[in-house]
Amino acid sequence: MPDVFGIHDHFGGTMTEVYRGVFPVAPTPFTETGQLDKEGQKRVLDCMIDQGVDGICILANYSEQFLLADEERETLARLCLEYVSERLPVIVTCSHFHTDIAVQRARRAAELGAAMVMLMPPYHGATLKGTEQGTYEQLARVGDAAGIPIMVQDAPLSGVNLSVPFLVKLAKEIEQVRYFKIETPMTADK
Repeated sequence: MPDVFGIHDHFGGTMTEVYRGVFPVAPTPFTETGQLDKEGQKRVLDCMIDQGVDGICILANYSEQFLLADEERETLARLCLEYVSERLPVIVTCSHFHTDIAVQRARRAAELGAAMVMLMPPYHGATLKGTEQGTYEQLARVGDAAGIPIMVQDAPLSGVNLSVPFLVKLAKEIEQVRYFKIETPMTADK
């Protein structure tokens, strides 16, 4: 396999599985009383699998991650990873502005069997913007702790502009950074 953008094997001489294709974000259904709809979540996952997706991303922004309590995140992660099991790879979003929490989330996702974790830059709100250096440090710590591939989410929501040279630096210097989700205006310019 070619060494694209300096991404090379850091895992003992054999290339880890390369993921390609469509990995939609699974929405999180709730009951009319605001509780997690576990059976509804299974139906969502089955629907996606039946449509022929290549993998599924859970606990992302579209999954209402900012509304979920820690116990609900744990319940959903366990339910989705166990339910999808060996059928498809699952990406678990572990974004948080507090690096220790992002590390804990990523470590737990790996323990539960996630194929990969996804993180956007540490976000602090509209007027408190993080930095590329802070993003680098968080991704490095998460990578060391989780030991599974990381997808970097270049998300406008974070308020941090990730430059192309910085993305290349991440790919070259942090072993687990393997994928990028670019979702900004003018994406084609990147």
